[in-house]
Amino acid sequence: MLTKLAAASVRHRLGSFTGTFLTAFLAIALIAGSGLLLWSVLSAGPGADRFGAVDAVVAGERSITLTTATDKGDKVKVKTKDERLSGAQPLPPEVAGVVAGTPGVTEAVADYAFAVSLDIAGKPLRAPDAATVAHGWVSAALTPYPLRDGTAPKPGEVVLQQEFGVHAGDTVRLTGRTGTRELRVAGVVTGNVPGQAAVFVADAQVAELSGLTGPTAVAVRASAAGIAALGPRLGTTATVHTGPDKVTADLPGAVPDYIGAISVFGFVLGITGFAAVFVLTGTVSLAVRQRLRELALLRTAGATPRQLRRMLRLEITLVTLVAALPAVPSGIVVAELVARRFRELGAVPPQFTVAYNAFVLVAAVALGLLVTVFATALAARRAVRIAPTQALRETVTAGRVGWVPRVLVATVLVLGAVAVLSLVPLGGPFGMGMGFVSCSLLLCAAAALGPIVVGALTGVLSRLAALTGVLGRVAGAMTRAESRRVVSVAIPLTLMFAINATMLLNGDILTEVTADQQAARTSSATVRVAATNGPGLPLATAAQVAAQPGVTGSAATLGTRVVVDEGGKPEDYAAQGLRTSGEQALDLGVTDGRLDPRDGTVAVSRPLAEARGWHVGDRPVFWLADGTKTELTVTAVYANWRGFGDLVLAADTVAAHDPRGLVGALYLRGTPDLKPWPTLAATSTADPRAGTADVQNQQAAWELMVVISLGFTAIAVVNTFAIATGARRREFADLRLAGATARQLHRMLGRETLITVAVALVLGCVITGAVVGTFSVAQDGQWRLFAGPLRYLTLLGGVGLLGIVAGAVPARFVIKRRALPLG
Repeated sequence: MLTKLAAASVRHRLGSFTGTFLTAFLAIALIAGSGLLLWSVLSAGPGADRFGAVDAVVAGERSITLTTATDKGDKVKVKTKDERLSGAQPLPPEVAGVVAGTPGVTEAVADYAFAVSLDIAGKPLRAPDAATVAHGWVSAALTPYPLRDGTAPKPGEVVLQQEFGVHAGDTVRLTGRTGTRELRVAGVVTGNVPGQAAVFVADAQVAELSGLTGPTAVAVRASAAGIAALGPRLGTTATVHTGPDKVTADLPGAVPDYIGAISVFGFVLGITGFAAVFVLTGTVSLAVRQRLRELALLRTAGATPRQLRRMLRLEITLVTLVAALPAVPSGIVVAELVARRFRELGAVPPQFTVAYNAFVLVAAVALGLLVTVFATALAARRAVRIAPTQALRETVTAGRVGWVPRVLVATVLVLGAVAVLSLVPLGGPFGMGMGFVSCSLLLCAAAALGPIVVGALTGVLSRLAALTGVLGRVAGAMTRAESRRVVSVAIPLTLMFAINATMLLNGDILTEVTADQQAARTSSATVRVAATNGPGLPLATAAQVAAQPGVTGSAATLGTRVVVDEGGKPEDYAAQGLRTSGEQALDLGVTDGRLDPRDGTVAVSRPLAEARGWHVGDRPVFWLADGTKTELTVTAVYANWRGFGDLVLAADTVAAHDPRGLVGALYLRGTPDLKPWPTLAATSTADPRAGTADVQNQQAAWELMVVISLGFTAIAVVNTFAIATGARRREFADLRLAGATARQLHRMLGRETLITVAVALVLGCVITGAVVGTFSVAQDGQWRLFAGPLRYLTLLGGVGLLGIVAGAVPARFVIKRRALPLG
C-alpha cells in the first residue's frame, strides 16, 4: 500500500522531485566516473609483456622492499613495503653463461635495454605514446620483430620500428648517456609492444652505446625443471621471473608507472565524492523540509510517524533509482573525457585506458541511494514526530535550533581541521590533499552550525539591507525569520566557493613559490641550455659546452629518483645530479654546510632534512635509481628545492646509475657559442617559470579538477535555489492577495538573494582564508590569501553572480500570477 502511495506521490509531484532527481543524477554520475578512473589505475597491469614468448626472465631487483617487525607482546607484527625503482642495475656479465649452462635451459638471450632519443637533422623522432628503448639485435627475436625492409644492423647501423616512419638508408642521430652518434638505418621491423618503441643496434656495439657492464635481463626458454634449477644456481645474484611477473623484469620506464595516477584519481574521487554527498544531503534535507505542511496534514489524517518515514524512504528510493539509469552511462562518459585530458597533460601514462567494472558502477548507485535515504531519514526524524499543530506552525516560522549537539559536532570538526593544518607538514607532498581535507572539515562544521552562524551573519547583513527602504526591511525580516531556508541555500554556495578556491589558490601559490625558487636558483646564470631533440644531452657534451672560452661558470643537472628509508617504508624522492665549474651558476640557497657535488656526498632539501633529522656530516642510506644501496655523506642543506628535487648527488653518480643519465639543463655564465651543437638551444633564465613544466602540468591537472567540481556545484546551487523558491508559492500568493505587485516581490526577493549570497561568500572567504593562508605559510613562511588577485576576485565574483542569477530565475517563473495558487 505504501509503495503504491509513494509511487503515486512521485508521479503527481514531478516538479517537486525534479531537483532531487537532478542532484542524484549528477552525484551518481560523478562518483561512478571518478570511481572508474581510480579502479582503472588500481587494476592496470604493468603493460605489454615484451618477454611473453619466453618461459622465464632472469633480472635484478626492480623494487626496494623493506620489512619491519613490531613486537606486540603476544605476537610480532611484520610489515613489508616496497617501492618500484626507476632504473635497472645490470647483471654481472657471467650471468648469461650461468643461465645457459643450467640443465633444462634450451636458450638464454642476454637483453641489453637502455633509453635513448632519436632525431633526424635536429627534428625529434618519436613513436606515438611510446618510450624509446634500444636493444641489441639478438633481442629482436623475443617479441618478435621481423624485418620488413633492409638487413640486420652492423656496427654504425640501426634498425627501427616502422612506427618511426623512417626508411632503410636514412641517417638518424642517437643520443644516450654515453654520447651522441649518427647511425645509418639498416632496416625497418614490424611488430609492436604497446607503450614501447623499439630500436635495435648491432650486438657488438651495445656496450659502447649503452654504457652497460652487463645485460639488464636474460630471457630463458627452458623446461619446468630447468626453470626450477635457476634459482639455486643464481642465488642472490638475480631473480627468476615467470608467468605474469615476467613483464616486471623489463626496463623501468619502458613499463608504465601508475603510482602517481593512483594519487591523482584518488584525490579526484575524494573531491567529487565529498561534494556529491555534501550537496546531495543538503538538497534532500531541503526537499523534506519543504513538505512539512503536507506531513503535518497526513499526521492529522491519522498517519503514524513510522508510516511517513517508510513513505518518504520509498519515494526517495524510487527517485534515486530512476536517476541512476542515465547517471551510470553519463559517469562512463565523464571517466573517458577526464582520462583523455589527463593523458594530454601527462598526469597518467599515455597508454592508460578506462576499465569498466560493474561493481564500481553498482557501488556508485548504492552510495547515492545510501546518502539520499540517510538524508531523508535525518531530515524526517523530527518532521514526523512533532505534533501536527507544531509542524504547521513551523511552516510559517522557523523551528527551534538544537544548539548543544550542533556546537559539539562543529567543535570536533574544527579541532580536526586545526589538527590537520597545524600537525601535518603542508609543505610536503601531501600539502594539497591535506588542504582539501581541512577545508572539508571546516565546511562540515559550518553546515553543523548553519542556523547559528548563518543566523548571526544574516542579522548583521539584513540590517544593512534595511537601509535600502521598506522592501529591504521586509527582506531582512524574512531572512532572519527563515534562517533554515537561508542555510539550505547559502551552504551549497559556500561549498562551491571554498572547495574550488582552496584547490585553485593553493595550486597558484605552489606554482608561484616554485617559480620564485626557480628564479632564485638561476639568478646568477646567464643562459639555460637544453636539447631540442630529446630529453637531454650527454654529460660529456655538457662538459664540452661548459669548457668554451666565453663561459665563466656552469652547472649541469641530471634528473633522477632516489629511494629513502622512511621508518621501514621506502619512499621515492625527486633528485638531481649536479656538476659545477668556475663561477656559481646555480644558487640552491644553502642554509647549512657547503655544496660540494662529488662522489659519496649528498645535499638535502631543508624540509627533508627536518623530517628525517639529518644534519651535515650524517651518513644516511639511499637506493639509487638502479637499486644500488649506498651511504652518502650530507654536506649541505638547501632551501631552493621546489621544482628541482629534495636531493643533490654528484652528476657522475647519477649518470652511472640512472637509465637515462642525461643532462636536463645546463646553466651557464657567460656567452656560449652553440654553433657546433645544432641540437642545443639557449634560453634566458629571466623567465621565472623556465624549467617548471612539471609543476605547470600539475597545476593544469588541478584546474581540470576545479572545472569538474565547479560544474557540479554550480548546477547544485541553481537546483537548491529553485527548490527553495518553488516551495514559497503559497507565501507569494498571500502577498499578492495582500496587494503586493510582482515587481515588489521581485525586488524583495532580489534583496533576500543578495543577503543569502553575501552570507555564503563571507563564510567561504573565512574558510578559504584559514586554509589557504596556512598552506602558504607552510610553503615559504609568507601568508597569502591568493597568488594573483585577478583569479581570486574572478572566482568570488563568478560565484556571487551565479548565486544572484540562481535566485532571480526561479523567482521570475514562480511569481507569475497564473503560477501561484489561489489562496
